[in-house]
Amino acid sequence: MTAATALWRSAMPADAAPALFDLEVGTPAYPATASLQVEDSAWGEAVPDVPVLLTRAIRAALLGGDPAGLDLAEGTPLDLSVVLCDDARIQALNREWRDKDAPTNVLSFAALDAEEPLPPPGAVVLLGDVVIARETVLREALDQGIPVADHVFHLAVHGVLHLLGYDHQEDEEAVEMEGLETAILAEHGIQDPHAALDGVGS
Repeated sequence: MTAATALWRSAMPADAAPALFDLEVGTPAYPATASLQVEDSAWGEAVPDVPVLLTRAIRAALLGGDPAGLDLAEGTPLDLSVVLCDDARIQALNREWRDKDAPTNVLSFAALDAEEPLPPPGAVVLLGDVVIARETVLREALDQGIPVADHVFHLAVHGVLHLLGYDHQEDEEAVEMEGLETAILAEHGIQDPHAALDGVGS
């Protein structure tokens, strides 16, 4: 686990009582679980079946993104978490870790460090955490005229791909990552998000 991952988790308000879900998101090559924390109860109205939706999205990202790119042997058990929060929460994280004092749609906190050795064979590998903000998601979906569920699916895929080592800081990286996202979403009947959206977080 990186220092950023540990510290942002420790910054959760003491009075927060998130709803917790355990998701089975494994693929034929990689057994995997995901912890879902719903900090903002209004998510239940925004996307009523969000645990089911996120299960599909995370599994799709693991299938399309290929954890082998992280030098993880086939069969390595994986774990990650997704936090559904509000704009205020993600703005605080964005300010702390990206020096951007504004809400964003999604943030990813990768737990694997290329400079650190991988856990021993058979040990569970923590990929990291994905955080998604409700108000920004709803606003973007409305502005772009796309279903909220499709946008959440896309952001979850985007976040998990970051945990798998994909990035979009350089043009070549962005082309690869956006192309992969488009292909993954197309398999689930979702239109090319990059034709409709100005961009996503990190």
